[in-house]
Amino acid sequence: MATSTRTDTLPFSWYSDEEVLRRERARIFARSWQYAGRAEQVAAPGSFLAADAGGVPMLVTRDATGELRAFLNVCRHRGAVLTEGCGTRSTIQCNYHAWTYDLDGSLRNAPRSEREPDFDRAEWSLVPASVGTWGPFLFVNPDPEAVPLLEHLGELPAILARDIDVDGLVFHSRVEFGANANWKIVVENFLECYHCPTAHPGFSAEVDVHPDRYLLEAHPAFSAQFCRAKATGERGQFHLLYPNTGLNVFPGPPNLSIGPVRPNGSGRTERYLDYFFAPDVEDGWLRDFFAFDDQVGREDTALVESVHRGMAAGVLEQGRLLLNSEPLLAAFQAWVAERLDAA
Repeated sequence: MATSTRTDTLPFSWYSDEEVLRRERARIFARSWQYAGRAEQVAAPGSFLAADAGGVPMLVTRDATGELRAFLNVCRHRGAVLTEGCGTRSTIQCNYHAWTYDLDGSLRNAPRSEREPDFDRAEWSLVPASVGTWGPFLFVNPDPEAVPLLEHLGELPAILARDIDVDGLVFHSRVEFGANANWKIVVENFLECYHCPTAHPGFSAEVDVHPDRYLLEAHPAFSAQFCRAKATGERGQFHLLYPNTGLNVFPGPPNLSIGPVRPNGSGRTERYLDYFFAPDVEDGWLRDFFAFDDQVGREDTALVESVHRGMAAGVLEQGRLLLNSEPLLAAFQAWVAERLDAA
């Protein structure tokens, strides 16, 4: 398991510096597996899905032969984003100058290119990327040479399977939200429950957050948290797949939410969670669950926005981690620093 002995935090300036974000996009997001949506969205030949990988536009297609493919969602002509949303179509056409691509990424037509004596369509196909599925989940990686998704996931599927069968879940809905805070602050808030007794009274009333029983594990590619409900002893687990995919399984009937933490500039983070449940979960439990989850989310938004304001003020250079309570923060920050220092 991955561990870190660092007690100093990353420099606070790293949380508001646009140059740091540029390096993160190049060294982290452009080389990482990230949640992109549901596998069923691109299950049929002719289907496509546009996604965002930490600021890198991505396109996933299922071509006419049934092969799942991924590309940078950027036109090879002048760099326009090609498409949004998802659906079914036979080609992808840029709405700027009508360059048109087949779903296998090859350039089908570039208007007026016949007037160019040295224009070779074969040289201007979409730039390929990596794509993979795990159960009902779809992941992308802008790096075409990335290790396969399941290899990257490591022990995570087996750990999750202790409490839930992902193939037995059914998609329910997507909830979108965001925060005026750097993406790393949002991730780090997710990686510890040290703040739970103070900031999440409702969560702490339901879940045992005692440090001897709320368990933390650092792994090479993800961080894991394990808990139990006070009343029933039912188990829950929360994971961050580096760098920015969160997975949540709360104690109770089979449930899972998953989604990315996406930077939108150095001071804004956009998020969504896709919620999956067992088909027979009762409507009353779902209403209570979403109200509970929304309350915890609102509390976390206030926390991370406060942290961002304090860090961005520029009055402190960095902070101090408590390794017994915040080992997953130490592991995540070491992971980030290793990649940025290599830039």
